[in-house]
Amino acid sequence: PQYLAAWKALYGYPYNDSRPEHVRELMQKKQKVMQQQGDNFPNWVLDHLGIETELANRIVMGRGLKPPRFRWVPFDDALLLPLNNTSVANDTPDRKYFYSREEMLLGKYLKNLGLSAVPATLQEYVGKVIAATLESQKQQGAVAIKFEAAYLRSLDFGPVPTDRAEESGEAARIYARYAQGGIPSRDDYIRLQNHLLRAIAREAGRLGLPVHFHTGGGCGSYFMLNGSNPALLEGVLNDPSLRKTTFVLVHGGAGAFTRYTSYLLMKPNVYADFSEQTWLVSTHRLSEVIRDWLEWYPEKVMFGTDLYPNTPEINWEEIGWQTTQSGREALAIALTGMMHDGQITRERALELARMALHDNAAKLYGWGK
Repeated sequence: PQYLAAWKALYGYPYNDSRPEHVRELMQKKQKVMQQQGDNFPNWVLDHLGIETELANRIVMGRGLKPPRFRWVPFDDALLLPLNNTSVANDTPDRKYFYSREEMLLGKYLKNLGLSAVPATLQEYVGKVIAATLESQKQQGAVAIKFEAAYLRSLDFGPVPTDRAEESGEAARIYARYAQGGIPSRDDYIRLQNHLLRAIAREAGRLGLPVHFHTGGGCGSYFMLNGSNPALLEGVLNDPSLRKTTFVLVHGGAGAFTRYTSYLLMKPNVYADFSEQTWLVSTHRLSEVIRDWLEWYPEKVMFGTDLYPNTPEINWEEIGWQTTQSGREALAIALTGMMHDGQITRERALELARMALHDNAAKLYGWGK
């Protein structure tokens, strides 16, 4: 029913069913709209969804995805993986595939920098690859960077280093030993990744780029749920050297870990959005999550959809319509409940709605009102 409603709202679909002949008629209408709109089609979709700005997680931006309507958030997991990945890449068939894609992406980043291989030392890698890549991404319009690390490994990037000189020295030795060849042990590679994550986050903070983490449930039958708990990030979020970096818990621990997110929002540089939950759980369940977060730190809560491409019949615009409706309805239910229980006035409810739907994100990314 939700996708029928989306077809009606977006394309004036006149039917209450999805019979093949009716869907063929819909597809003809879709093609006509896309041809008429051309490169403006993505903006046309956002207009119909009532969305001012979409954050686009992409390797590169495509046709029609232009600011200020579409803002780029590139993936930077590849920067965590400068060595041979054999010891960490074969946990599951999915991870084997994901690591192969990250290797390709790192190759692309190196080529963009005029490099054919990673530098010989960790110091050079941080300066000539990590810093240079993030600077280039910002120059090209990136407003944040994204880690899908939970698809590759646990989000436990280790405790706050007690002896930074020793930790940095060990990471440098591991890197130098294997940068030109050989396979690091799993433990050594994880230690290096933990160091690199902090180096990337520190550089992102210097550049004013928030760091996004996928948290909570993920796709694929091999996804390791326990490794996606946002509480595993405490060693990063509690690192004093990273307090100038802003972190966003994307999906807010969707599904299993949303209560952890409520508490993590107490940290001054941590935010969360409720994307993915807009299609993963019912609107009623999502309203409970949103209310819990708003009762803790309303200035840290942000609307999100997690819309994505799918089939020609039910594509990103239909999924965007469904997730947008679910998110807004859940927010309304949460605020209405808070009013009925005497926690807030109607005026405060409207203020909280504006904050969650717009103002919190605008402030975080520096866009103004």
